[in-house]
Amino acid sequence: MKLRVKNYQLYALAIGLTIGLSSCQESAPKDNTPWTPLFNGENLNGWTQKGGEAKYRVEDGKVIGSTVHNTPNSFMTTNKMYDDFILELDYKVDSTMNSGIQIRSNSTPQYQNGRVHGYQIEIDPSDRAWSAGIYDEGRRGWLFPIENDKNAQQAFKQGDWNHYRIEAIGDTIKTWINGVPAAHLIDGKTHSGFIALQVHSIGKDAKEGTEIMWKNVNILTDSLSKYSTKTPVEPVVTKNNLTIDEKKNGWEMLWDGKTSNGWRGAKLEEFPDKGWVIENGILTIMESDGKESAAAGDIVTKKLYQDFELKVDFKLTKGANSGIKYYVDTEINKGPGSSIGLEYQILDDDNHPDAKLGNHDGSRTVASLYDLIQADPNKPIHPVGEWNTARIVSKDNHVEHWLNGVKVLEYERGSKEYRKLVSESKYKKWKKFGELEKGSILLQDHGNRVSYKNIKIKSL
Repeated sequence: MKLRVKNYQLYALAIGLTIGLSSCQESAPKDNTPWTPLFNGENLNGWTQKGGEAKYRVEDGKVIGSTVHNTPNSFMTTNKMYDDFILELDYKVDSTMNSGIQIRSNSTPQYQNGRVHGYQIEIDPSDRAWSAGIYDEGRRGWLFPIENDKNAQQAFKQGDWNHYRIEAIGDTIKTWINGVPAAHLIDGKTHSGFIALQVHSIGKDAKEGTEIMWKNVNILTDSLSKYSTKTPVEPVVTKNNLTIDEKKNGWEMLWDGKTSNGWRGAKLEEFPDKGWVIENGILTIMESDGKESAAAGDIVTKKLYQDFELKVDFKLTKGANSGIKYYVDTEINKGPGSSIGLEYQILDDDNHPDAKLGNHDGSRTVASLYDLIQADPNKPIHPVGEWNTARIVSKDNHVEHWLNGVKVLEYERGSKEYRKLVSESKYKKWKKFGELEKGSILLQDHGNRVSYKNIKIKSL
């Protein structure tokens, strides 16, 4: 009889637990988000592999990626491009692997022979535990590592399924891992691109065939403000700030994004009192008459630079003309016109007549060494109204011009070939033009509206 009572009590306890679980399930909030599947659960239609040759297959409603030797990072990419979205997915990863989810990423022939580059939401099962941090694949490195957030680090489940939520809306990217807030980045580098599932390359001693699996890959692209989630994580803001890797590698801000500190008028002791506007972290030369240095005038750094690497984001308006000059001596040419120096041309090639002029064909087009050397005609240029990145590297008289991550020309200051070009140009009246040991950096007023931000320099 006592046994029967105990059995009955156990039975009642089991019934109670079942009822309790059912009640919890009924009270759990239902997800009414109108998700669209990115993966149909049956095949990889709508996806294309880029980069390396890791193996991808579909099995039991999952995408499974496995490592192979002697190949770079591999990416299974969506054929469709996405700008603003909310993405959710589940993944399970081998403990020895590294992987990630690419968002707003691109692959173009001009950029490192098609290398996939863009934001990556990290998958990191190692002891470092930076899963759901934000890395810039093929470009700037770490933007938001999860190095000091124990809650996010401990949210990762080793050997089990993990859930990511990724919001990319405007210039803001937010991530969650298994419901725990992780990264919060404000960065305006790239606004559109594909989504991709990464299988990282492996070393020669690593085991081939280790796997990562993805399932329940769903996206939302409409009514994002209605479904967006707030995060308590303090944002990392990259606009007019150095990234983590830039700080480690000796970069400094050439413009602080707020004041005119460190700059002056090229023909003034102080910064111009009109014409140049600083607003919302953007430095803009306002439109005047379309003439060279006839209104507000050029601005230059107070500090002089010898060997350096310079990066500047610029945005054109229709038909605009400006320039970034280097090795500038403001004591030369005190009269009308711009200060003298080598110039990285800033121009709307499609709508400004200068694009068809110059001492050499095309030598006044955007990213060219003005009036001397034409930039590669196949250069990657973003449309008027969008931001582009200029980069100038000068070391031991070897100079390179880059545009949006692609080298578009190079030359040797003071070489026989260089001096021949100068002798055939309007610069021939200036003795040893462009061969100063050091000089100022200049942003040009050419009477057209052009904006600048993220002005950074590294002395070499």
